[in-house]
Amino acid sequence: MSNPIIGLCTLEMHLPGVMSLKEKRSVIKPMLSRIRKQFNVSAAEIDLQDKWQTTCISIATVTNSSTHAQQTINTVIKWIETNFPDNLIINQEIEVI
Repeated sequence: MSNPIIGLCTLEMHLPGVMSLKEKRSVIKPMLSRIRKQFNVSAAEIDLQDKWQTTCISIATVTNSSTHAQQTINTVIKWIETNFPDNLIINQEIEVI
């Protein structure tokens, strides 16, 4: 039996043009939902919930290969950059445990 590998990515993002928490939710919730459905990963907003134009989200995957975990995380990041170009990633941390 192989050991499980966890891929974890934390992204701090700037959301220019967002002027309220309600508007922020209307951007973040659909993005997280689409990430979960398309990539079969866990995704959640983990910090900065009370800030209008900034958010911190985490994406996690569990697999049996560190290479697969890294590839999945990288694919999700590229997908976010392509499908949500207005949401600027200002910091990212990736861990494979």
